[in-house]
Amino acid sequence: MDQWISQIEQWVRQQPVEQIYVAVAVLALTVVLFVLFSLLKTSKSNTMVLAGLSGSGKTILFYQLRDGSPHQGTVTSMEPNDGTFVLHSELGKKGKIKPVHLVDVPGHSRLKPKLDEFLPNAAGLIFVVDALDFLPNCRPAAEYLYDILTKSSVVKKRIPVLILCNKTDKVTAHSKEFIRKQLEKEIDKLRTSRNAISTADISDEFMLGVPGEPFTFEQCRNKVTVAEASGLTSEVSQVEQFIREHVKP
Repeated sequence: MDQWISQIEQWVRQQPVEQIYVAVAVLALTVVLFVLFSLLKTSKSNTMVLAGLSGSGKTILFYQLRDGSPHQGTVTSMEPNDGTFVLHSELGKKGKIKPVHLVDVPGHSRLKPKLDEFLPNAAGLIFVVDALDFLPNCRPAAEYLYDILTKSSVVKKRIPVLILCNKTDKVTAHSKEFIRKQLEKEIDKLRTSRNAISTADISDEFMLGVPGEPFTFEQCRNKVTVAEASGLTSEVSQVEQFIREHVKP
């Protein structure tokens, strides 16, 4: 061992000083990059945000995902519901399961700005739509969704968005295909009117869609999908699947 160390020391003394400095710098940079990569890998967000108009059923979904029961979710929430937990459907599974940080942002117009507190760290966003009472709320829902899809925090990070059609257990509820098409039409109208606003007024927004073409969600820079659920009847499998696609167990 002593002979081996002696040979290394002799070899080092024979090398130009500049070459040794370069080797040390490369080694140090490699270590720093490895540490940063490890930190980024382990600190991936587990935050899922529930958003949507007031009365769409977000709070019921929050309780169903957490407890498997709607509890008092029929009461409109005026404060964000915020919790970190393992999904109720996964409680019986073996092995270590990563908890989900779920945030239910109230849909009241005064409280919508609270959404900006959670979006920068979101792994995904679930936009809840009332499929039963959809048509009277189509325009305001489209406006809210437009605001979300054009936010710089959503576009730059390509935050995936799930449009969740809630209350689909009711016979008179609209289908997810109908809701998707109607939202696309309304957003297309909004895009036309808002594009006329000066760029100074929309500095924090990104333009939606392809100029000269009807708007579709496929044109968004981030992935936008549509699914169905019923918070009252515990049919939340599609939203659970979306959560676990972006917050790995």
